[in-house]
Amino acid sequence: MLFLIVRKISRAAAIAVPLLLAGCTLPSTKHAVEAPPTPQPMPRVMPVEVEPAAPATRLLPPPADSPSPSAMVLAYADRIRPLGGNELGNEIARLGDPADLPMGQMQLAIALAQTRNPPDLIRAISLMQRVIGNPAPEAQPLQPLARALAQRYVEQRRVEEDRDRQVQQLRESQRRIDQLTDRMEALRAIERSFARPNNSTPPPATPAPPASGTRTAP
Repeated sequence: MLFLIVRKISRAAAIAVPLLLAGCTLPSTKHAVEAPPTPQPMPRVMPVEVEPAAPATRLLPPPADSPSPSAMVLAYADRIRPLGGNELGNEIARLGDPADLPMGQMQLAIALAQTRNPPDLIRAISLMQRVIGNPAPEAQPLQPLARALAQRYVEQRRVEEDRDRQVQQLRESQRRIDQLTDRMEALRAIERSFARPNNSTPPPATPAPPASGTRTAP
């Protein structure tokens, strides 16, 4: 009987000991499950510009196929070269007063220089000189061409003045030649009048009628 009791106690102890051991390990298992996760590395922050430039304020380079200001002026000069008379006058009226616009000043100067009128040529030289002395950025690309055209217009004015002077001298010389020719013709006419022979004979004299009361001879 005692043996059976001891055996039952041993069997109960054999069952209780694993349960007690299991109960002691539960807190450690729970602690392992609820442990905080490993901290992840922070994402890399890319640097940004302190003051980003606005797209509207950026100066973009001109397209590669756009003509330069000097090329535009030369193209305009080539376009109006065939014009003359009324068409050229209409073009000058269309340009009007260019104010301080370098491109308009050069176009008007080219049109004025084509009229072959001395006052227009003087005005064209003045417009080119205004472009040369303009410190604005839009005038700087045109200044080399403006200097070349201004020099050409000055030479053209000198040539035209010399031509007008020669024409005036030629007219004066022709007037003097005409006067001398008229005087020589007058002198020749006088000489011819003196040298002409007098071929006309005087008419015969008619006898006088006899006086009344006079006896005639038989």
